[in-house]
Order: sequence, then C-alpha cells, then structure tokens
Amino acid sequence: MMIIRKALDSDLDNILSVERAAFGSEEGPEIVQKLLGDDSAQPIVSLVAFQEDRAVGHIFFSRATLEPNVPLSLSILGPLAVIPDAQKQGIGGKLIQNGLDILSKSGVDLVFVLGHPTYYPRFGFKPAGNLRFEPSYPIPEQNADAWMVQELRPGIIGNFRGKVICADSLNEPKYWRE
Repeated sequence: MMIIRKALDSDLDNILSVERAAFGSEEGPEIVQKLLGDDSAQPIVSLVAFQEDRAVGHIFFSRATLEPNVPLSLSILGPLAVIPDAQKQGIGGKLIQNGLDILSKSGVDLVFVLGHPTYYPRFGFKPAGNLRFEPSYPIPEQNADAWMVQELRPGIIGNFRGKVICADSLNEPKYWRE
C-alpha cells in the first residue's frame, strides 16, 4: 500500500535519503536543501511517497517566473526521485500526477521540467523550446527535447513566450544539464 502526502519538516531525513539513493550523489539532496531555504522558490510543493513506513519517492516543485514579466504562475518540477528498488512501479508517475493536481488547484498556469524526453511526455509534457519558452540556461541542441512544459490552464501556450527564470538556488549552470 502506498501513501503520497505533502512533506513535513520531520520528513527531511527521509527525503534526503531518497534523493541520495535515487541519484547516487549529493546533488539531489543539495538541491532540495537549497530550495527549502530559498524564498524565491516559494510557494513550493514537496510530496513524499511511502510504502508501509518507508519513504520510497519524493517530488519537488518550485516557483519560476517568465521574462518579459507577465501575470502567469509558473512552477518547475525537480527533482523527482524514487529509490532504485521501488522504480518501475508507477511511483514517479503518481507523484507527478498528485503534484500537477495540487498546482492546478492552486492556480499555477505552466509547469516546466528538464528531464528524460521519453518519460515526461506520458504525463502531458511537451518540448518547451518549440513553444518559445527558453530555459534559464542554454541547453545543448542534442538535449533540447529534455526541456518541457505542461499547460495547466488552457490558452497560455501560443499566447505567451519568453525566458523561464528559476528560483535563485537552481540558478546555476550545473543544474541545467540533462
């Protein structure tokens, strides 16, 4: 049985261990800790997936803005982490869907992600560059399809374009490599 819920402050150690296990490095935990303390990332949506009493997955969404400045609410998905022995069970997909539902209800217009171009389209994401949304940092041409967007409110794509400005703590070139 799996439970997905909003992360509590007391979940931090679990979240960091999920990130560490999923990425095999400190980059995931580092990003999460930076975003949690970053006012420019607010409002955030941080969700944790549990099987029994064990944390098996985590997803994080942080606020972004668009230049030129327009009255839209944007969010960036990342990181998304599922521990290796719980992968390929649909946990990541359920975390994405839950997060998108929460964002949609809270009035977010667009959600962006830099991620696997074969994974995220099944959840409604489309290449963002073709739709005239530039990432915070240039992405190499061969990885252009990894920069994706999903419209949560109809009528945004095609009527707006520009450069997506992420939270300050994500504003480093090393976080913009797929």
